[in-house]
Amino acid sequence: MHIYFDHNATTPVAPAVADALDRATRDLFGNASSVHAFGQQAKAALDEARSAVAALVGGEPSEVVFTSGGTESDNLAIRGAAEALEPAGRRHLIASAIEHEAVLNTLKALARRGWRTTLLPVDQTGLVAPDALAAALTDDTALVSVMLANNEIGTIQPVAALADLAHARGALVHTDAVQAIGKVPVDVHALGVDLLALSSHKFYGPKGTGALWIRRGTRLVPQLTGGKHERNRRAGTENVPALAAMGVAADLARRTMAEAAARVGALRDRLESGILARIPGTAINGGSSPRVANTTNVSFDRVEAESLLIALDLEGVAVSTGSACSSGTLEPSHVLRAMGLPTHRTQNSIRFSLGSGNTDADVDRVLELLPRLVEKLRGLTRKTGVGVTA
Repeated sequence: MHIYFDHNATTPVAPAVADALDRATRDLFGNASSVHAFGQQAKAALDEARSAVAALVGGEPSEVVFTSGGTESDNLAIRGAAEALEPAGRRHLIASAIEHEAVLNTLKALARRGWRTTLLPVDQTGLVAPDALAAALTDDTALVSVMLANNEIGTIQPVAALADLAHARGALVHTDAVQAIGKVPVDVHALGVDLLALSSHKFYGPKGTGALWIRRGTRLVPQLTGGKHERNRRAGTENVPALAAMGVAADLARRTMAEAAARVGALRDRLESGILARIPGTAINGGSSPRVANTTNVSFDRVEAESLLIALDLEGVAVSTGSACSSGTLEPSHVLRAMGLPTHRTQNSIRFSLGSGNTDADVDRVLELLPRLVEKLRGLTRKTGVGVTA
């Protein structure tokens, strides 16, 4: 029995999406920029996908730029906005301390080029306080970037309130919504943002495809130069088959999101309550804040997270110790550190992220396995004196 509880890293491609990808790969081989019938057929598929993505976020098709995924979308938003506002003297960038590396490392790169950057603190639930943003904003702030839902703990940020504050000081607002799209309803106008990034493989679409929603009238400097693709905002021949499949995934997410969130949320809650009831020395990280329904981040005292991950994997259960983009590093979670958690909790926490294919039987199996595995690892710690202590 194999159980996949790592949907925040990536989701399996939905059957209807895989079928669409297969058909488009075979049939839509034309270049969408070509004027002949083959090209126009490909362009029509892109137009349909663009409309589906726009509907998913409450925007207009003309505001959607296709990219290779969330990282490129974040880079285009942050670098593009920063460079567009640089001549006006706005060289200050703000983000939360728990952003994805796609945002944090982009800010670091711009800081090396002379931009001033500020990282906003979060509280112990992982939330950014509007007062913290108000204190950080200056007249030369170009952009504020705060993710909608955190990839490690699932916390949903008060983006609309933060956007109001930023706009009052003349700054643009970007949100990395990669972990929110397909899990919670997203409306770009209700959020009040200027730029929103998403990635197909987080909502059962193919990898290597994503989009950046850009509010009409928002100026960006393109980061890829070449042809006039994507309304001169992102050069390069579009990946028509994968983008057509992303459109199917976007439409599927929009139609099934509410029902899926209710079902997966019930599974997540049962998993959490079962862990807390059956295993002493456990705690939910960020559990008291608003969260996406599929995510829980659990601390296991006196257990090294990587050892528990491997033990679960050997039993056929896939989980994570945090962001998939940070796998292979021995650094404690920067998200949990920013929340002010003790050092041992930044190193003994496991992320369980459920998805549409998970069942009650999956939860039952994990709850059956965990107490034995945790006790075994704690026993090894007691015998050797090596491990993470409470």
